[in-house]
Amino acid sequence: MFIVIEGIDGTGKSTQAKRLAEWFRAQGREVVLDFEPTYGVHGSRLRESFTSGRLAPEEELQLFIDDRKEHVETVIAPALAAGKVVILDRYYFSNMAYQGAIGFDPQEIRRRNETFAPVPDRLFILDLDVETALARIGSRGDTANEFEKRENLERCREIFLSLKEEAFVRVIDTTGTPEQVAERIRCSVSNTEGS
Repeated sequence: MFIVIEGIDGTGKSTQAKRLAEWFRAQGREVVLDFEPTYGVHGSRLRESFTSGRLAPEEELQLFIDDRKEHVETVIAPALAAGKVVILDRYYFSNMAYQGAIGFDPQEIRRRNETFAPVPDRLFILDLDVETALARIGSRGDTANEFEKRENLERCREIFLSLKEEAFVRVIDTTGTPEQVAERIRCSVSNTEGS
């Protein structure tokens, strides 16, 4: 099973990915919990640019794609072939949202990625209003980076929510406690596995 957790910054993606992995492991399932961008060659260049200054838009997008190709080949595809549960904190839907917010066509980004990247069985979009998300980013001691400016996050949220009608997508309300959010996700996964 391939599960992706997405949403704007501050929605609790990393927390929920970890909780979901623990839940699957408690059921005796083998889980690969990972994230993008990776710490590979391309992903590391991207991570550096987040704080040192954004790259040219086309170069940035190409690095995301190159990082993902390597990730699919070395981690995602082998884990799925071995029957493991793969849970990702961010995937190409983030590129659709964040690069889409700066002017790229989200559907073209999707098309480029889906030539090599498997579509997840379930995409959870963790949803939260931008004001609350920014407050959460501030409360964890972080300063908003280039990706986390208000206008940018508003547009990113719109792009994420534009996917909500697709069969494999579930929008999860992230108000409430982390445990309440985790329960909403687990219920949706149980419904998927039972069908």
